[in-house]
Amino acid sequence: MPSLNEMPLGSKIKVKELSKEASVRKRLLEMGVVPGIEVEVVGKAPLGDPIEIIVRGYKLTLRKDEAANIFVE
Repeated sequence: MPSLNEMPLGSKIKVKELSKEASVRKRLLEMGVVPGIEVEVVGKAPLGDPIEIIVRGYKLTLRKDEAANIFVE
């Protein structure tokens, strides 16, 4: 299953699940990144870290390793 950090700029995808072993899982859930929600990748730094997404109408910036724990479809 692909992860959020692998998605190209401009992708609109649905969150499938979060890694159960991620240290930031609780924080992501609190910020609205939950299974079933649609997110859009709107920005990436030249080396791919950080990644900016739109979730629930606001912009959220994630580190590449944090985005790797979000699996999408």
